Amino acid sequence: MAKQELSFGGTEGCVISGLGRPVILPAAATRTLKASESGALVMLDTATQTITLPVPVAGMYFEFYCSTTSTAQKVITDSSATFLLGTIFAYTIATASGAGFAANGTTHRAIATNGSTTGGIVGDCYRVTAINGTQWVISGTTTGSGTIVTPFATS
Repeated sequence: MAKQELSFGGTEGCVISGLGRPVILPAAATRTLKASESGALVMLDTATQTITLPVPVAGMYFEFYCSTTSTAQKVITDSSATFLLGTIFAYTIATASGAGFAANGTTHRAIATNGSTTGGIVGDCYRVTAINGTQWVISGTTTGSGTIVTPFATS
């Protein structure tokens, strides 16, 4: 039987291992993920929160789940030379419709939600996978309550 480890507290938050895969519950409004945490499910559990990705190494990945409605949640790359590439499907409760938004891989560095026009309602989920040393591929869904616009940002 695999040894189960549980660590919590401090600025690192809570990481539970040995239960299928690590689950990260950030303890603070800001958290920088570690390369060694690749494969983890990161709970966006604070309305205002910034999560910074580590330097990408091809194959590493993180999944994100919004467990608290956002007012300003952001997942951002590690530097101004690392970008997001891929598509998010955004659904709006207001009109029961949706649209796709693309990160271009050359200027988009973050997915930023606000609980309204850019998504960030409980249930949002997306995954980022490093494909090289400067790009993360992103895919997933967000839900908003207003007229939806792209959740991708350049900073």
